[in-house]
Amino acid sequence: MLKSMLTLSVAFLVCLSQPTLAQDDAGSDPQATWNLADLFPTEDAWNKAREDVLAGFDEIDARRGTLGESADSLYETQRLVSDTLKQAGRVYVYASLQGDEDLRDSTGQERAQLAQIMFARFGEVTAWIQPELIGVGREVIEAYIKEDERLAPFAHDLDDSLRNAAHTLSPETEQTLSYFSQSFGSPSEIYSLIANSDIPWPTITLANGDEIVLDSQGYGRARNSESRDDRKLAFDTFWSKWSEYRNSVGMVMNSHLQTQVALAKARNYDSVLDRELFQDNLPPAVYRTLVAEVNKALPTLHRYFKLRARMLGVEQLHYYDIYPPLVSLDREFNLEDSKKITLEAMQILGDDWVGMQAEAMDDRWMHVYPQRGKRSGAYMSGFAYDVHPYLLLNHNDDYDSLSTFAHEWGHAMHTLYSKQRQPFETAGYATFIAEIPSTSLELILQDYMSQNSETIDEKLFYLGHGLETLRGTFFRQTMFAEFELALYEAAERGEALSGDKITEMYGEILRRYHGHDDGVVVIDELYENEWMFVPHFYYNMYVFQYATSQTAGTALYEKIVKDGAAGVENYKNLLRAGGSDYPYTLLANAGVDLAQPGPYQSLVSKMNEIMDEMERLLDEQQ
Repeated sequence: MLKSMLTLSVAFLVCLSQPTLAQDDAGSDPQATWNLADLFPTEDAWNKAREDVLAGFDEIDARRGTLGESADSLYETQRLVSDTLKQAGRVYVYASLQGDEDLRDSTGQERAQLAQIMFARFGEVTAWIQPELIGVGREVIEAYIKEDERLAPFAHDLDDSLRNAAHTLSPETEQTLSYFSQSFGSPSEIYSLIANSDIPWPTITLANGDEIVLDSQGYGRARNSESRDDRKLAFDTFWSKWSEYRNSVGMVMNSHLQTQVALAKARNYDSVLDRELFQDNLPPAVYRTLVAEVNKALPTLHRYFKLRARMLGVEQLHYYDIYPPLVSLDREFNLEDSKKITLEAMQILGDDWVGMQAEAMDDRWMHVYPQRGKRSGAYMSGFAYDVHPYLLLNHNDDYDSLSTFAHEWGHAMHTLYSKQRQPFETAGYATFIAEIPSTSLELILQDYMSQNSETIDEKLFYLGHGLETLRGTFFRQTMFAEFELALYEAAERGEALSGDKITEMYGEILRRYHGHDDGVVVIDELYENEWMFVPHFYYNMYVFQYATSQTAGTALYEKIVKDGAAGVENYKNLLRAGGSDYPYTLLANAGVDLAQPGPYQSLVSKMNEIMDEMERLLDEQQ
């Protein structure tokens, strides 16, 4: 029961209270920060709720041995656990959000840890449920579901529990493993502190005299610079700093890999990949077909790099040349611009979508701007079912920020549409589905901006940004997935994995994808440290689903464009389905089968069509 319900968090870390801002931090405008009082009015109220959750654990434990007594007894246990989880999720969201406001704040991190401990204990106190359900047996459980309509919201979750019979251990073993749940997540927590808090980031001086602290946010800005010297300086400095931590981060990564391999073995899976695909009942063909089709499409990726070299005016493309926009755009997109443009672009999805999104964006659901100590990147937290989603952004008033804004609101709208039809028990959607609305909203935005361009250069900018999105999501995330699988397979073979060895493995795949040996993109040895920068490697075979979601989002958007209102309704019905069935089934019902080559080949064709248009526009300019 716990596994499927926890998908409400959409695989994003979520946590507690009001921000403490330095005087010179951006984002001090209260309207640009989230209102955590919607969750709990005070920290005391949060702590009381946490204590109430903990106090209720004995009642869950007292239900042992009752699941097979009657339909009513099964329902009472399911309802008790579900209600407890819903309240625990709200407690956890409050704590994690506050912790992400300033990772340097030890008090906030301690509160986040209290929430994690609470969830660890929840896992302990519910560890007996799945083995007992399996012991009762499918025939009896299904009879209870037919007998008592109150069990309908739990039917899918009960089926999922029974499906896990071959990988569920004895009640005693399950209980023992539950005691270690928090420890199993320690490598990810340690990595996060190293990456976001402990590394003393250097300062560099750009060609225009500006000084920039080269943390993750500074690196993200500097690598987009139009100055090639600035980009090279940023790459050399950033990856040199990371290389100093290669042994430590390598040890943390190896600890994570060994833990996951051991857990997969303990539960009788053939591999970690087997376990991760089984969790969402995904056919192995989905993963294998993605990797095969992406490798077949590497000539298209290399075509893009050659077009990039032409447009940047460089004879030999280097790895530090792949991020700056192909055409400069002298335009800022502040928060209000991002709201207005996103709503205009989403008109294609209908008045109900636009109205709901407009109302939500005017409330304080977002923490918008970068500030010292704030978690980098962006995410949506949708676990607080009876409140609303929260969004963490690091908005820099550029087009990337606008695109990220649309992306994260895709997640939020998914959560809102799911809540329209789904109770808490089936509102949480699998990762395999989660990235579809976010990537499709990026596509809608890109087409809207391209169609409303006033000049050829502006149109080239948006088309180029679309190409870069396809490179970064379809090709790059699949490259990460190949690398991650190679790591797990090496660990499963019993190979030693030091920081140096991991870097060597990453470098081989990085060079192959970028055509290094054929002179397409030169990969300097220092840049092979890039694997240390990717937190998703601690999310257990998560990254391939960005690429599958990009593929599915593209296919669904094509249906919207082709079929009009019917395509829009098909799209919304997928979102409204939440986690009411297995994700592969939900997506197949929406008309997209990712176990087949077709959707991947269509995406590659779209990428080639964009390049055809860009080359035509470039020829017109000459």
